[in-house]
Amino acid sequence: MNMPDISTKPYMLRAIYEWCTDSGFTPYLAVKVDAGTTVPMEYVKKGEIVLNISFGATSGLKMDNDAIHFHARFGGVSREIYVPVHNVLAIYANENGQGMAFEVTAAGDTGPGESAPEAVLSSVPSLASVPSAAQDMAPATTATAPDDHNEPPKKGGRPTLTRIK
Repeated sequence: MNMPDISTKPYMLRAIYEWCTDSGFTPYLAVKVDAGTTVPMEYVKKGEIVLNISFGATSGLKMDNDAIHFHARFGGVSREIYVPVHNVLAIYANENGQGMAFEVTAAGDTGPGESAPEAVLSSVPSLASVPSAAQDMAPATTATAPDDHNEPPKKGGRPTLTRIK
């Protein structure tokens, strides 16, 4: 009998969330908004929304294998939030940007052996690996710098995810 493939994505989301909270960081969720998501549309920008999913910002947070749902206040008004797991673009610590990004396709996660359409891949953010503490002590090298089209780093504001090719 053939067992259905179980996605690792919801498990990774819960693991990064737990790491953030254990480390004293604020977990943020970047979400692709579509008809399957329930979020305050007035906060959606370019079809995406970033949500603070920390204990202090949410009520009744439940992260199961199919969806993430909770209540949160927006402008002082409690709103119900529902995000299908396949719509999650990334989960990361707001303070340092460390976390994990995921590919999102129109129909959800791409199965093993399948590839997402090129148009989808070109718009999916990725996170770079972060050096370990031992590597932090070593002199920095520029050989692995991401291709940011020679734009200066942005100061302050909301952290952004940069696609690394």
